[in-house]
Amino acid sequence: MIGAPNPCPDSLQPQDGPAGWRLDVIGTDAGGLESLAPLALALVRQARLVAAPSRLLPGLETWLTAGLLQQPQQPGSPPIQLRSSDRPDALILALRASRAVGLPAVLLASGDPLWFGIGRLLLQHFRPDQLRFHPAPSSLQLAFARLGRPWQDAAWVSLHGRDPEPLAAALQKRPAALAVLTDPGRGGAEEVGRILRASGLEHAYAFWLCERLGHPAERVQRLAPDFALPADLDPLHLVVLLAEPAAAPDSASLPLFGLEDGLFLQHVDRPGLMTKREVRIQLLADLELPPTGALWDLGAGVGSIGLEALRLRPGLGLWAVERRGGSAALIAANAERLGVSPAAVLEGEALDLIATRPAGQNSPLPDPDRVLLGGGGRERAAVLQAVIERLRPGGVVVIPLATVEALAELRPLLEGAGLAVHVSQHQAWRGAALADGTRLAPLNPVLVLKGRRPGPVLS
Repeated sequence: MIGAPNPCPDSLQPQDGPAGWRLDVIGTDAGGLESLAPLALALVRQARLVAAPSRLLPGLETWLTAGLLQQPQQPGSPPIQLRSSDRPDALILALRASRAVGLPAVLLASGDPLWFGIGRLLLQHFRPDQLRFHPAPSSLQLAFARLGRPWQDAAWVSLHGRDPEPLAAALQKRPAALAVLTDPGRGGAEEVGRILRASGLEHAYAFWLCERLGHPAERVQRLAPDFALPADLDPLHLVVLLAEPAAAPDSASLPLFGLEDGLFLQHVDRPGLMTKREVRIQLLADLELPPTGALWDLGAGVGSIGLEALRLRPGLGLWAVERRGGSAALIAANAERLGVSPAAVLEGEALDLIATRPAGQNSPLPDPDRVLLGGGGRERAAVLQAVIERLRPGGVVVIPLATVEALAELRPLLEGAGLAVHVSQHQAWRGAALADGTRLAPLNPVLVLKGRRPGPVLS
């Protein structure tokens, strides 16, 4: 029989116990015992075995000594036993012993035991009908409740016992909201801050630090991009990153090119869909930008490549084309942030705009000296053919591609038109902080197809 591998040795497999035996698994927040509801407290009082994290045991012992956990018992009924749940192997043995003699048991856990909690382990050793879960609000629920923000669109990443690569990958998608379950043993919130800065997105997100959620002394605060963590940071903390438009930069103080990704405004419903900084630098170099002339940026997205080209060559005319509605306003806003002025930003199908030449009127796109073809979709070959027909002598077209199939489709068009062709492949990695060093997280590789039409070089 083919199935999933068994996660437990034979000696630890679920076994039947006395009929009716059940383990109640009760979620708690940072308030611990003080936050137990009356029903949960009644279950604790009925139990003869109470297991809990070590941080809750002193309070349980105090309650037991004060009689707050005791209730009248039948003669000969055993006293309540307290056990730590910090060691799973010892915990399972104690729970099995309780089941063997039919003693009711309760396990106090954190938040929702079935969400990154102990519930998964318990289900490996006991039948589902022997377990009943009573979840408390998870840390994510509490965090977004404190921030007063709906969280149905939120993404989340856990760093507990994991390397930070999933966080770096999640940030590249630019989620509207990202909750990070930190691992204090690996740096906690400090590690999140390092990865955020390494991604160049420290100005694109509000950084919220949430400590001791559910405890009377809980603390929720926003930290500045160059934050220093509180000296009394509690180990029970998580981070919530909320996307927000970066403040308008002083364009005169920005680097000449190679701007950080977080400086560009993006479409709210398509965050992260832009050419990353490392690829942008390469494409700008391959375009061999002249001091003057016409640059077409087809499939301009948020305008990042064309707008950076204007910072390098202020005398160049930029015609940015993007089919997505609302793009013109977004690209114009990014142009204002960078202190540049495109000749035109056009919304529509590139193929239609290239081919449009109304009688007695100029085309909306002058013949180009440089073309960046970043879009086109299924019509990409037709768009490239139209570009070739209008490319000026000495002109250059640069096409970033994600697949070798696209390269095989487009390269013959350039060669057939007599353009000199150059192909390159580029792979970049970004450093992601580890507890003891730096790990390189890869970005998607990009193929670059470049064609140059014979003729005098524009200068």
